[in-house]
Amino acid sequence: MANTQRGEIEAVIGGERVVLCLTLGALAELESRLNAGDLVGLAERFGEGRVSARDLTAILGAGLRGGGNDVTDDDLARMTVEGGIRGAAEICARLLRATFGEAT
Repeated sequence: MANTQRGEIEAVIGGERVVLCLTLGALAELESRLNAGDLVGLAERFGEGRVSARDLTAILGAGLRGGGNDVTDDDLARMTVEGGIRGAAEICARLLRATFGEAT
């Protein structure tokens, strides 16, 4: 069960209910992978409301690993997400709001 006080959310990915969390390590992974530079850069990037499939994959992967799931990006690429691409975008939006607050 997700602990919302820690910024965790739950979602159905790969047919299983999983916990996602953007821990400091997960955020560092995103900064590096998306060339965002820092946390402000990440928040600004995602605050614009425009994300690519690459962004969604990076967010989901980092969130899954931050939530304690042993999953690689290759594993994630083979998984289904409840709701398809729209579902993936909604999961990412919920995760970002849990991490950065409602302004994201």
